Amino acid sequence: MENNNLVAGDLPTLMVTNDDGIDAPGLRALVNVLVSTKRFNVLVCAPDSEKSAVSHRITWRNALSVKPVDISGATAFAVSGTPADCTSLGISKALFPSVPDLVISGVNMGDNCGYHIVYSGTVAGAREAFFNGFPAVSVSYNWVRGKSHVNDFTLAARACLPIISGILAEIKMKHYPQNCFLNIDVPTNVVNHKGYRLTRQGKSFIKMGWRQVTSEREGGNILSTMTMETNSTESTDASALRNASPDHLLLKRRVTRILVENGDTDYCSLQEGYITVTPLGGLSPAEPDAVSFFQNWLPSVVDHYPSSAL
Repeated sequence: MENNNLVAGDLPTLMVTNDDGIDAPGLRALVNVLVSTKRFNVLVCAPDSEKSAVSHRITWRNALSVKPVDISGATAFAVSGTPADCTSLGISKALFPSVPDLVISGVNMGDNCGYHIVYSGTVAGAREAFFNGFPAVSVSYNWVRGKSHVNDFTLAARACLPIISGILAEIKMKHYPQNCFLNIDVPTNVVNHKGYRLTRQGKSFIKMGWRQVTSEREGGNILSTMTMETNSTESTDASALRNASPDHLLLKRRVTRILVENGDTDYCSLQEGYITVTPLGGLSPAEPDAVSFFQNWLPSVVDHYPSSAL
């Protein structure tokens, strides 16, 4: 999908969404950085509250509530739906008079690497744009409690400016590939990052189990980063707290172990201090050896278990 802004020489239009909500510091930092350059027309269409780890969920049956939000230098709307909903609205011309040249989802609080990309609402915001033919980027910052500061979101956004500008230049020359979108992860120590590295999606994964608790406060919360926040009860909505009762159980997720795949993967490179740039597609093909197995297996199943015998 081509926006005539780049062809006509006007400022390119960027649309920002996220999954942490329109008031999240990561989104606000990104918008402020983009606006401050005076090189972009900035639109914002983001969830009105946190929608972390909703993956590519969309609102199907119900109408969405949309309201304007005052963000200096940008045209912004808060939406009652998911990140994928927000992207779909933002590129539809239902809210904005023109379509964006590039959709940016983030900056997320926490990395999105490996198998966790499947859970990510941040990545889904970019993927929805890709599905509809729009260039898109998802951006995440590897937030670590005790080491990270709110200003790091601004540093992460600035670190992505060369990539954003480079993408727009390629779009203008009609060289930019349309068969993928990019997922960017910025390391915790942004100031001393080791550079930009093209990586592949790995298989890192935080395995989780369940534990029975007596109240919502017990055991801390699972963050959108799939890690535990053990002293977050101060920010817990008291009206949403529940206690176990004789007629029901309360079960909370717990982190059991972390699985990491070594090599030139997104997660490993991020931990080494690189800003990782990972091209992603919309499909989830199986490993070649698995496909080979089923090529031989399926005919034998049909022969041994004919439908007439069931």
